[in-house]
Amino acid sequence: MTPAFPVLWLCGPPGVGKTTVAWEMYSQLTRAGVDCGFVDIDQLGMCYPEPAEDPGRHRMKARNLHAVVAGFREAGAQGLIVSGVVDPARGVLADRIPRAGVTVCRMRADRDVLRERFLGRGAPADLVDDVLREADALDASDFADLCVGTSGMDVAQVVRLVTERTDGWLATAPVRSSDAPEPQPAPPADGTVLWLCGATGVGKSTVGFAVYQRVLRAGVAAAYLDLDQLGFCHPVPEDDPGNHRVKARNLAAVRRTYRAAGAQVLILTGPVEDETAVKAYADALPGADLRLYRLHAEREHLTERIMSRREGGSWAQPGDPLRGKSVAHLRHVADEAVSSAAALEAAGIGDLRIDTDARTVQETADTIAAHAGLPPGVRPS
Repeated sequence: MTPAFPVLWLCGPPGVGKTTVAWEMYSQLTRAGVDCGFVDIDQLGMCYPEPAEDPGRHRMKARNLHAVVAGFREAGAQGLIVSGVVDPARGVLADRIPRAGVTVCRMRADRDVLRERFLGRGAPADLVDDVLREADALDASDFADLCVGTSGMDVAQVVRLVTERTDGWLATAPVRSSDAPEPQPAPPADGTVLWLCGATGVGKSTVGFAVYQRVLRAGVAAAYLDLDQLGFCHPVPEDDPGNHRVKARNLAAVRRTYRAAGAQVLILTGPVEDETAVKAYADALPGADLRLYRLHAEREHLTERIMSRREGGSWAQPGDPLRGKSVAHLRHVADEAVSSAAALEAAGIGDLRIDTDARTVQETADTIAAHAGLPPGVRPS
């Protein structure tokens, strides 16, 4: 019998710091030579409109997590760290993650601390009451294996405390669902997939999310995925430094879940270096209408956008490799981005090349929407 795959899930209300702590724990493990993965559960549920029978999309996220667990395990990972919200009443839906051994660590903070942290990251003030109600519901729950208070501590202190309290999770994760059935097969990974690629700093995620919002406003069921969020997994194969095989496998599985939820269009963002990598994704989505849009920018704009990431500018993402880095490091990244843009230009990657230097985010999104016939030209597939 295959042993349970260890999963450590850090949950808590918005603003408590679960993703920051989970990412740092993952980073420390991989630096120490431990092969493991990381995923932000919110990244596995960006699909609307929300199914009426799945409020909060918790079942959808659990099904996608099951797929990612299988993909990471196949790639050689020894465990997985998950961050993100859970159903305050039921906790982790472990019955939908067969053969995973899940340890749930709930993070909490005092109400005034939580309010300050939530607002401090630029979140809307009118959502504070909802956050505090969720925090109260979680405080009244008993589904977690342990609870860690974070008030009065910085990130490094919280990481040390959570690491100490969860010591051994890789070896002793409790099996909550060893007899649970596998999820039923989902529809094929077909439909329309609009993939935005390009060099680091070109604006893939920002523009992609604008396209996604435009499609939703048109009343079309759609989903959004950042490819990087499907590939935080060690070991990284020497012959696949971009982890494209893992990402492509996980993409196909997550896409099937979204199709089952009614999503007609998938907006996908992420880098690709050459036609070989493009083919890996096309092969994983054999029934999809896959359209590749390459965003391009010149040195000045790439450098400006990359430098802004030092302070958290541009698109906020879990595990942003540029946040907090030195100016010298970011200038090196900018030089690499310019070289990458030139290589993509020379190879002619993409079905459509879009120069973003003279366009705003919305104008770039409009160009993609017009080329794809979206909206209102999209038709159910």
